[in-house]
Amino acid sequence: MSQTRRLAAILAADVAGYSRLMGTDEEGTLAALKAIRREVADPKIKEHHGRIVKTTGDGLLLEFASVVDAVRCAVEVQREMTERNVGVPPDRRIELRMGINLGDIIKDGRDIYGDGVNVAARLEALAEPGGICVSRVVRDQVRDKLAFSFEDMGEQQVKNIARPIRVHRVLLSTQPRPSKPTTEESTKPSLALPDKPSIAVLPFQNMSGDPEQEYFADGMVEEIITALSRIRWLFVIARNSSFTYKGQSVDVKQVGRELGVRYVLEGSVRKAGGRVRITAQLIDALTGTHLWADRFDGSLEDIFELQDKVAVSVAGVIEPTLQAAEIRRSSERPTSDLTAYDLYLRALVIFLRPGEKEQYLKSLETLRQAIECDPLYGPALALDAFVHTVLYVSGWTNDASATRGDGVQLARRALQVAADDPGVLGNVAYALGCFGEDINFAIELISRALALNPSFAQGWYWSGWLRLWAGQPELGISHFETSLRLSPHARQSPIFMSIGVGHFFARRFDDGAAMLLRSLQEHPGFAPTYRFLAACYVHMGRLDDARNIVQRLRTITPLIVPKDAMHWRNPEHRELYLSGLRLAADEAT
Repeated sequence: MSQTRRLAAILAADVAGYSRLMGTDEEGTLAALKAIRREVADPKIKEHHGRIVKTTGDGLLLEFASVVDAVRCAVEVQREMTERNVGVPPDRRIELRMGINLGDIIKDGRDIYGDGVNVAARLEALAEPGGICVSRVVRDQVRDKLAFSFEDMGEQQVKNIARPIRVHRVLLSTQPRPSKPTTEESTKPSLALPDKPSIAVLPFQNMSGDPEQEYFADGMVEEIITALSRIRWLFVIARNSSFTYKGQSVDVKQVGRELGVRYVLEGSVRKAGGRVRITAQLIDALTGTHLWADRFDGSLEDIFELQDKVAVSVAGVIEPTLQAAEIRRSSERPTSDLTAYDLYLRALVIFLRPGEKEQYLKSLETLRQAIECDPLYGPALALDAFVHTVLYVSGWTNDASATRGDGVQLARRALQVAADDPGVLGNVAYALGCFGEDINFAIELISRALALNPSFAQGWYWSGWLRLWAGQPELGISHFETSLRLSPHARQSPIFMSIGVGHFFARRFDDGAAMLLRSLQEHPGFAPTYRFLAACYVHMGRLDDARNIVQRLRTITPLIVPKDAMHWRNPEHRELYLSGLRLAADEAT
């Protein structure tokens, strides 16, 4: 088959929450997707001269000769999807995420390859449900040709792309609020930054033209401040201070100086009929860089419920976003000027890039340095315990018993010094549960963490695992999905592997295998995923596939069948897992 290289506009799209929708109503979801293709997508693609390169269960890859046509097509499809979703319950809405890039591609038959395609796929993953993200070259090509506004989301480091990508979000229905330039420097003195990440939530702008909605916008901000205040490692400016800027058009850099904060959250509220749209954006006040932006739609029938929902969602997304920003900041500091907090942040990278054994061993060394700086630093102790669980379950230790003992000791030390920190409680609960300690006590700890911070996405993830270990797969899957809903773009943890394990123990092997395979695409070096996939294939009768998976597992770790699987408290679950894995290992010998 001949190959040709050319410049093209690539549009990648997928269905947000596809697994959840299929799990809720498989037949209804498939029927709705076919209707969307027939009534919306295909006509628009044809109208704008696009070509469908290929389809997956939940996605499309399109090629356009014109980048203007690609953006027009995407915007028109998303606007029609918004109209179709009016009146549809939130948990049943089908929303698309889209990414558009202009780049060099290789055409091989009907398929296309190359960085131009890869970048489009990564942009799609950064888009919010119902949204469109484009590369800077796309924005530059269409900004003077189309009447759409763009919001700069800053440079984003994405998987398998060497250099950061400058990402812009298409504003489909709201115009960006221009910052009023200051004609003179503020007379207020600059405040020093606190010794931990700091944020101010500015009053949201009422875009409704209805003064009656001011109370809703103000209440929204109060709820967000309260939700963020539950994140113990975050310094949050009180309402009385941030509301001194109400009604003013301010420069976020000036706000940062005057309030002594590194980050600023601002937003707007727009009412239309019986519905309301809330937009929010997180900005680095030192540089003016946009770190995150999203919007939330809901009904005004229950204003207070909507306020709670948005506040929890915003806090859930902001936490990992701020952690990533803090990690980048710490990585730029000279190694001669590192505190326990900076060292902890450097070790925290394992949450963002799960990888190979050497990476985890390096993180252990960094955590030991942090603990030497501050022996009572709870987050470092708790993360150290967590890393021990990874080495333990992956078989990357010469003495499993010693690794287990050290991990339990670190967890207990962390609990003694930081029993009111949700992050510490989560790591400790996970470690104790993984190492076979009292599962009810571990569940009590994670429940306490989620009571302190209900928007704690990573906490819901840990809680899901504890429920799996306790023999409650359906509840585990529910908690994983809550984690994914709170942090839809974060892939710190192998979340799809976790959901796949839940399906495995619920004996939905087809669903489990699909999720496990999806997880391997994002985290190919995580040994437990291979083990569960091999066991899953055995119980599906696919012995050849199970054999191949075990052979791939052997390139990662010599430990195929764990010697100790007592963290699976349900004996039937433990036997289902081990019997399948043993047979897979026997087939591969």
